[in-house]
Amino acid sequence: MDPEPVPSAKARAVYALGLVAFLTGAFVGGVIPATIALLLARQVAREQYTAGGYLTGSKWVRRGRRLAWTGLVLALTALVVATIAGLLHLAATPGGQDFAPGTD
Repeated sequence: MDPEPVPSAKARAVYALGLVAFLTGAFVGGVIPATIALLLARQVAREQYTAGGYLTGSKWVRRGRRLAWTGLVLALTALVVATIAGLLHLAATPGGQDFAPGTD
């Protein structure tokens, strides 16, 4: 009289959010979906553990976690590259006033 295994709807949501995080991670827009995906993945893993194997979808959760972490890494990389480019741009511009030749 065991219940039938049921697929977890949250597991698909973790995957979808991870995919969105991966696709928008290079534009720094993937931070929020990645964070939500990782928080939801923890919740799904806890629910699957308490369900005793009758809540399926762990493959979707694993894939979603990987995509979410990849999205976070892409966002962090984009921020580092933008920071370095900004610092190089600041370093290339001359500082101070530029007086005409012959001015004391």
